[in-house]
Amino acid sequence: MGLPTPSTAHLSQEKYETVYEPAEDTYLLLDALESDRLQLQEQTPTICVEIGSGSGCVSAFLAQVLDPHHALILSTDINPAANMATQETAASNKCDGCASDQIRTRFAQAMDVRLCGKIDVLLFNPPYVVTPTEEIDATAEASAWAGGRHGREVLDILLPNVASMLAPRGRFYLVVIEQNKPEDIIALLKGDGLDGERVLSRKAGREHLSILRFIKA
Repeated sequence: MGLPTPSTAHLSQEKYETVYEPAEDTYLLLDALESDRLQLQEQTPTICVEIGSGSGCVSAFLAQVLDPHHALILSTDINPAANMATQETAASNKCDGCASDQIRTRFAQAMDVRLCGKIDVLLFNPPYVVTPTEEIDATAEASAWAGGRHGREVLDILLPNVASMLAPRGRFYLVVIEQNKPEDIIALLKGDGLDGERVLSRKAGREHLSILRFIKA
């Protein structure tokens, strides 16, 4: 039996003016996590990080997938409204059994040193839409989707650091579209010792969404 999608009914439409609302990319990431549910449980992750948590839907879903007695889920976002939304979603979906915290930071910068080589599961649904560079972070809403050239300018800041962030056998789940050049990302992280593959794909309007999964060798 499939896991339920976390409810975000408590978040108002006004809140979604500044916080990314769950959409097809969100649900595709949930499907990938559910597909890997047994593998993730066997791995017994202790430290999990979602970068850019937005509404908190993905972090709340991960709390259902993992053993609440072992996992700590850290959700980061540069947007304070998203930090609050993630906290509210965790409470609304009764994720109290799973230790969690919401941190205002870009990527995991506030925790880089302490988490180096310790993250078992890393999740990122980045701002991947191809836009002019000046649209990146132009507004709180744009920070959730505006990705600059090839939709990669924000993501490319993180990618060189992923391998050092992950624990041995750590997993990195990444949402991309075709314009982000997924095969190039897989090849790039392969050079850092991460084995990557496209595990799910779905058409959503004009976008061809995919989930890339990387495992640290």
